[in-house]
Amino acid sequence: MKIRLVEHGQFSLIDDVSLTLTQPTNGYYWIDATIDDLEELQPLFHLHDLAVEDCLSEEEQRPKIEIYDGHYFIVINSIRFDDEEFFLRSLNMFLGKHYIITVTKQKINEMRALKPILLEEQVNTPDRFLYHIVDLVIDNYFSVGDRIETKLEKLEEDILMHTKKSHLNEIIGLRSEILWLKKVLVPQKDLVSTLHKRDLKLIHDQLQKYFGDIYENAVKITETFDTYRDLMANLREAYQSSLANRANEIMRVFTALTTIFMPLTFITGLYGMNFEKLPGRDFPGGEYIVMGGMLALGVSMLWYFRKKDWL
Repeated sequence: MKIRLVEHGQFSLIDDVSLTLTQPTNGYYWIDATIDDLEELQPLFHLHDLAVEDCLSEEEQRPKIEIYDGHYFIVINSIRFDDEEFFLRSLNMFLGKHYIITVTKQKINEMRALKPILLEEQVNTPDRFLYHIVDLVIDNYFSVGDRIETKLEKLEEDILMHTKKSHLNEIIGLRSEILWLKKVLVPQKDLVSTLHKRDLKLIHDQLQKYFGDIYENAVKITETFDTYRDLMANLREAYQSSLANRANEIMRVFTALTTIFMPLTFITGLYGMNFEKLPGRDFPGGEYIVMGGMLALGVSMLWYFRKKDWL
């Protein structure tokens, strides 16, 4: 557990957590805690049992805000994408009048990116801290969206150029990941909407207007992932169409070869019969003439098919 007194974005480490119970002369306290630290923090700050239970739960938490006496409990999900699947990491926050407690199970990149912003913006209240961390988390979805779009474009190009069976697995896997993520985006959008529109005593009225910009971004992200879901359906159709075209190309080649060999088969079958009188049988070098004629016939048919663009 790290305890910081934040004054205009500048940090001062605090050793005694009991000092954070009283409001500082200037600034606010940021307590960066782990799950194990909640046992000590709960009685000091009177954290609600249900909120602490949600932090301890192994199940993924939906983004939400719960309002209790003296503090708010807020859950927001940070996202990471490794080109194969999405990873969501819950950021649990307890917002008080003069403090904010962040509780995470894994490291979250946005927490590292937050520190220089606090200093640059000279953040001096916990509600502004909340604003900046929510803004960073939401903005990161745009970065992930750009990577997904790049992956979809590459997948579409691969399907059109060289269709493989593995492409179908990629399409199904990515589509299921996007559908799963959609279940998180909607409540996350609702969370930001609540921070923007609801009357919340621990968040300054002027600051709530700025949450409106984050809400617009949350709406755009939700719509963007809806578009990705539709694109996945288009990719699947392109995959099936490409397979059908490939099968047609193969059948066209087989049909052309069959057509070329039909007269050749007829000629060989004709001269293979045990008749005494056949044209050219007794002629010197007749077999070479027949074979040359067959070759000329096959080449001429092949040339004709290519001229007609059938091959």
